[in-house]
Amino acid sequence: MKAIQIRETGDPHALRYEEILQPEPGPGEVRVKVLAAGVNYIDTYHRSGQYNQNLPFTPGMEASGVVDAVGERVTAVSPGDHVAYAMHLGAYAEYAIVPAWKLVEVPEDIKPELAAAVMLQGMTAHYLCHSTYQVQPGDTVLVHAAAGGVGLLLAQIASLRGARVIGTVSTAEKAELALEYGADDVIVYSETDFETAVKELTRGKGVNVIYDGVGQATFLKGLNCLKPRGMMVLYGAASGPVDPIDPQLLNQKGSIFLTRPSLAHYTASSDEIQARADDLFDWIASDAIEVRIDRTFPLSEAVAAHTYIEARRTMGKLLLLPQHGDKPSRVEKTIDTADPVDEHGWESFPASDPPPY
Repeated sequence: MKAIQIRETGDPHALRYEEILQPEPGPGEVRVKVLAAGVNYIDTYHRSGQYNQNLPFTPGMEASGVVDAVGERVTAVSPGDHVAYAMHLGAYAEYAIVPAWKLVEVPEDIKPELAAAVMLQGMTAHYLCHSTYQVQPGDTVLVHAAAGGVGLLLAQIASLRGARVIGTVSTAEKAELALEYGADDVIVYSETDFETAVKELTRGKGVNVIYDGVGQATFLKGLNCLKPRGMMVLYGAASGPVDPIDPQLLNQKGSIFLTRPSLAHYTASSDEIQARADDLFDWIASDAIEVRIDRTFPLSEAVAAHTYIEARRTMGKLLLLPQHGDKPSRVEKTIDTADPVDEHGWESFPASDPPPY
């Protein structure tokens, strides 16, 4: 089978499109024929060696496809079932071995591309709005990086739950996109101080919750935007890690709450994973939310996909599509890697910074 292999960590050219042996599922495992694999920032950290893996390995943390074979003691799925998963390494391949408990059933009316696109980022947005802080009707929420993959979904889901959504973005183009995808107000932080703007928009009252995947560049000022007893949800650090703080600061800012969650702790069982995925698939099927796919690439062009995502110019989801014996197609849009990156945005921070999820 064809797969992307990393034999030495490094730049995008460390991604090698090779023929390797098709793996066999062990007890409790399933072999999935991959139809679409998501590309996420965390993949670039595996590739670069910042997050160590045993070499060689196949990258990729989410995919959708069809069950091809099952190992012993697997009864929940059968060959031919349409499934998807997240948070398991090895998706950049024609076939992947996945623990059965991590798989979710994909309804027939959900295309494989959409299923792959919504697993990691969609479940992140789901747990942030439903579990970490349960958004209620009448709440006001602040979403940083509102035009990013998680941000676009956060804005829509928070709106579904009856909240007013204030988003921050780096450019006017991204502001238009955030408004299109559910934000009620958008602050272009390269032109306006977001703390001042939030206080003006809320008439000095502040917001109930802040969803901050940016970190260092936004964290401390964000604490000033919360209502008394509000919650700061720091779920990433795209601009770098935040400095340690004295817990007394939380008292001074209004007895506010601070949490640093991660997806793994909110998808700890098969029932929890399936419940979150079911909500997402229902919303997609009913057009309650829209998943924006920016671009797709053939699996053979993983180097181009990583070059594109590291330019920090994505506005939606990137996918890799295995060919399964078909003649590879070319990328539909030309990628000019010499183009300058947005000099103001969080997207322009060095690739050595941790991913936002």
